[in-house]
Amino acid sequence: MTRRRAGVLAALLSAAVAASVLSACTPTADDLPLVVVSTNILGDVVGELAGDDVEVMTLMRPDVDPHSFEISAQDAARLRTADLLVTNGLGLEEGLQQHLDAAAAEGVDRFVAGESIDVLDYATGDAAGTPDPHFWTDPARMIDVVEALGPRLSELPGVDDAAVDAHVDAYLAELRQLDDDMSAAFETIPAPRRALVTNHHVFGYLSDRFGFRVVGAAIPGGTTLAAPSASDLADLVSAIEENDVAAVFAESSSPDRLMHALAQETDMHVDVIELYTESLTAEGGGAEDYLTMMRENTQRIVTGLAQ
Repeated sequence: MTRRRAGVLAALLSAAVAASVLSACTPTADDLPLVVVSTNILGDVVGELAGDDVEVMTLMRPDVDPHSFEISAQDAARLRTADLLVTNGLGLEEGLQQHLDAAAAEGVDRFVAGESIDVLDYATGDAAGTPDPHFWTDPARMIDVVEALGPRLSELPGVDDAAVDAHVDAYLAELRQLDDDMSAAFETIPAPRRALVTNHHVFGYLSDRFGFRVVGAAIPGGTTLAAPSASDLADLVSAIEENDVAAVFAESSSPDRLMHALAQETDMHVDVIELYTESLTAEGGGAEDYLTMMRENTQRIVTGLAQ
């Protein structure tokens, strides 16, 4: 063998060994702790807090209704292997509950966001008196969730707890700024005009935090799986007229036909404005992450009601 060829082979062997060592030192997805998250809103938040030390698997796809989405058998099997399962709770994940219960029965560690907040009950409609799961419409309650979730992520095997703490602190600062900005924006809406009409009862927490009143919902319950009656819709039309509601809000993850029909039934001009309420969107959809979703909704609510 020539010296030149021997030298080339030695260099290749050295490079191969170095690559092998580097590969062994670099964690792959299989090496990282797995956090499975039910909704894409919480999935975004977990990703912001955990950084690169955790594999985050979000079950709910973009632009999907959380009340009705289902998962594949493969996803159901994988969630039972999670190091931590993060769920909304409070009855939101109706189509997923059997899988969440099965994972809990097999001993999967679980964080339920709804157990970290001051829970409100629905005040009206078919769900009156039952817990309202839509806490994320209030950034102050999302702060409560993040403060409780951070330590659980820090405890995962192999996680740099100092890095997670830094991510948590940075995200909490963004949430506090969001809360301040929403307060300032909503102050521009005269109190008599802070009246909300939506597809279903999704803004109880926002109303509680920022001084809105919920006039009603086209579907008089806490889930999109219910159906309104003709008398329900007639009562809501009357309520819209009595409260001089300037705009009603359709949800991006639900059809808006009912809201348009409702607006046309009134004896006044009522705008129909789409909001991102229960799901993030795919890239380019306008609400790719939680903070963007909340800011976009704030701007649209102000535009619809402050006129």
